[in-house]
Amino acid sequence: LYFSAQEGILIFYHIKDLQYEIKICADISQPISSLIFSPDYTSLLLITDQGTVYSYRPARSGEAVKLLDTSSSCFLAADFLTPGNNYCVSVTISGEVQVWSLEDGTFLSKLNLGIEVHVT
Repeated sequence: LYFSAQEGILIFYHIKDLQYEIKICADISQPISSLIFSPDYTSLLLITDQGTVYSYRPARSGEAVKLLDTSSSCFLAADFLTPGNNYCVSVTISGEVQVWSLEDGTFLSKLNLGIEVHVT
């Protein structure tokens, strides 16, 4: 079970029978608004309230890697672009859809929808 604390800490609870183990996986020092697993559960996107997106790979037990910082563009949401888990897609309030590489956070493409976008 993965969850985030208000302080921006990603926590993992390993539960087996009646016992559990707690592990702090990453501390990104920003409140996390969303956690999204890739379709094959090998990567986890951490999305902050400020519009920063981090990637965390549980099998590698490393730190969360900052992929993109959209704090100046009225960021709304991000998700994996399927099939696979090599790319991430984000959207801004102004309707700009952006595609990013999950390997190194490289910006790859964008499409302007020409309308204001809302998330429900």
